Amino acid sequence: MYQLIMDASLIVQLVMVILVVASVLSWLVIIIKARSLNAAHRASDEFEERFWSGADLSHLYEGVRRKSDMSGMEHVFSSGFKEFLRARQHAMPAGEPAHRAMRVAIARETDEMERYLQFLATVGSTSPYIGLFGTVWGIMHAFLGLSGVQQATLAMVAPGIAEALIATALGLFAAIPAVIAYNRFAGDVDRVAVRLENFSDEFVALLNRQGASKPAEGAAGAPA
Repeated sequence: MYQLIMDASLIVQLVMVILVVASVLSWLVIIIKARSLNAAHRASDEFEERFWSGADLSHLYEGVRRKSDMSGMEHVFSSGFKEFLRARQHAMPAGEPAHRAMRVAIARETDEMERYLQFLATVGSTSPYIGLFGTVWGIMHAFLGLSGVQQATLAMVAPGIAEALIATALGLFAAIPAVIAYNRFAGDVDRVAVRLENFSDEFVALLNRQGASKPAEGAAGAPA
């Protein structure tokens, strides 16, 4: 196979290089996204356990605010509680401003989780066509080589067809993992986003239950 690749035409070799690079980069993205999404799920589990354990919200907020690497749910909580405290200081209804702030935080977290997924979609959708282009070009090049031959045999075109089909195989090799990973990660992102939305709604309901007449210190107590 190595000799077939080395004997391939320049265009087919270029196609193979593109597909190999795309495959390597897609696997790198797959590993990074798998780790980051798994970490997001674990961080959400840990934060929700602390949040619903009866911890004082003011103390929880201070602990989260000091962190330099807030997780997705921590970011949503911090944004909402910060806006809640600001609204209460100005004697304004706090639920809706907090909800708006958390929606913005959720949108940012979702954008961050979706980073590089478009690359996987692009690799998955274009790699087969790039490989097909290399195949067509290789077969065309193999048959053009017979133009000056009196009697063509299968042995004369077999190497050219074989090297062309390698391009198709590389295209599928790059595309299939990318498509599977994209579908898996897109589903994971949707699940995390729904989880953040649900937490946001529950948190706003909790803040509203505190009562608009309570001072900020009383409103910042433990979850009911």
